[in-house]
Amino acid sequence: MVDELAALATEAALEAERQFVLTLGGFALEVPGATLVTHEKIPVPRFNFVQEMGVGPERQTAFFERALDHYFQRALRPTFRVPLPVPAHVDTGLRRLGFRPRSVPLVLLLSSGERPTSFGADVEVRVAEHRDIDLVASFWTSELERPEFRTALDVAWSHPNPHERLVPLLASLGGEPVASALVYRYRTSAGIHAVATRPSSRGRGAASHLVAFALESAPVGEGVRYSIFADSARLESRLERLGFRRARAFQEYELPATAELALPPPGPPLPPQWRPPRAAPPRTA
Repeated sequence: MVDELAALATEAALEAERQFVLTLGGFALEVPGATLVTHEKIPVPRFNFVQEMGVGPERQTAFFERALDHYFQRALRPTFRVPLPVPAHVDTGLRRLGFRPRSVPLVLLLSSGERPTSFGADVEVRVAEHRDIDLVASFWTSELERPEFRTALDVAWSHPNPHERLVPLLASLGGEPVASALVYRYRTSAGIHAVATRPSSRGRGAASHLVAFALESAPVGEGVRYSIFADSARLESRLERLGFRRARAFQEYELPATAELALPPPGPPLPPQWRPPRAAPPRTA
């Protein structure tokens, strides 16, 4: 029963992450074996990824062609997330297409209910007000992407759909905002996303305070299980001290920066797999 509940909480957290991308203007396409999460206006890996859920060896060629054609038509470079352990045929297929595994896994962590460790009192964290929207948007986007992101953030923040709520957080040092995060709830699962600190203020605990504040104050309401992703062993260890526990790990595959967005040649032409009947069937009375 415990394992079953943990599996349900993990799936709910993954669904909440997909809904987070959708509410900010993205979309998801389900195909046999995977979900293709896409955001055409924000071309970053966390908004453009293939969540692999099980592709058989006999069907992987068609699967890869369909998935890559979907992204390449939009000039997007997706990442593939494959749950560990990675099946040998999936690893071989991705490598043949030019994708390379990242050196560390992407880990989904769930809150355990333990109270976070104290990190001192020099960082002040608060729920952002709507007048802070330009400041909040500045933590994650360049000048080119910011108008699109700001509009999507404004809509999701001010006009949420049923079953969802988005709350930005701000952390300050000496009265100056230095870090921000987005807490997004979908049904009974809440993800802590886009934790970002100004480069000049890193290493002073602002990010940890943001996460601890989210767990302690429940800004998106009570009765939810919090989740967060870690892409390094150091970050995972830090999050464990805040009360998170590993739920699932994924191997991420990405294209090198020099790779062209094109599928390899299909090979020599093959005979047709279906032939029309040579003669019309006899009519019946």
